[in-house]
Amino acid sequence: MPVKQRRIPVWVKAADPLSQFGLVHALRPRPEIALVSEADLPGIQQPNDQRPAPPVVALIAVDSLDPVAVQVLRSATQRGCRRTVLISSTIDDDALMAAVELGVSGVLRRAEATADRIVHLLQTAAAGDGSLPPDLLGRLLGQVSRMQRHVLAPRGLSRTGLSDRETQVLRLVADGKDTQEIARELSYSERTVKNVLHDITSRLQLRNRSHAVAYALREGLI
Repeated sequence: MPVKQRRIPVWVKAADPLSQFGLVHALRPRPEIALVSEADLPGIQQPNDQRPAPPVVALIAVDSLDPVAVQVLRSATQRGCRRTVLISSTIDDDALMAAVELGVSGVLRRAEATADRIVHLLQTAAAGDGSLPPDLLGRLLGQVSRMQRHVLAPRGLSRTGLSDRETQVLRLVADGKDTQEIARELSYSERTVKNVLHDITSRLQLRNRSHAVAYALREGLI
């Protein structure tokens, strides 16, 4: 007997009553979505089902990412929404960076917000992935690149939180080189190499150098 597909619990919060009604009206008939009221947010329980409950996804619709909208995003996280999808009329570069910093998983322009696109974005967010329109992704990467050049690089840091030296050491560990070989290639002492690896594993709470390499590769740090 086929397993019934788990519906995604979604909390909808719009800046105005008309948008709220429209989003709820569009999503209520969708078999992929289970709408959640604000009163139900603190605890989504399914006592007769031992499988882990899917994450609650907040669908936030605003005109712009102003301070009020930012507070709504923060409130969604505090109320237990583990993923957030943002629909906005205008999205400038500052708002885009702010949305990413606030943990928004997906962004959609209001003019492009069809029911199918919204559901797809909610499914993507529930699966733990992110989605941005291509032009917004390009703008975000441009922002990150500028931050790397003008803010982090002069301080010997990268957007990953690893210094250039830490990145070099991890890359050589990933290439299979031992401490002595890394020290010789980078003109460091073996003690320095060991200290660098110790700092990385301690800061990121990793078990050993293999775990550090696996983490760095998985996160795209090297």
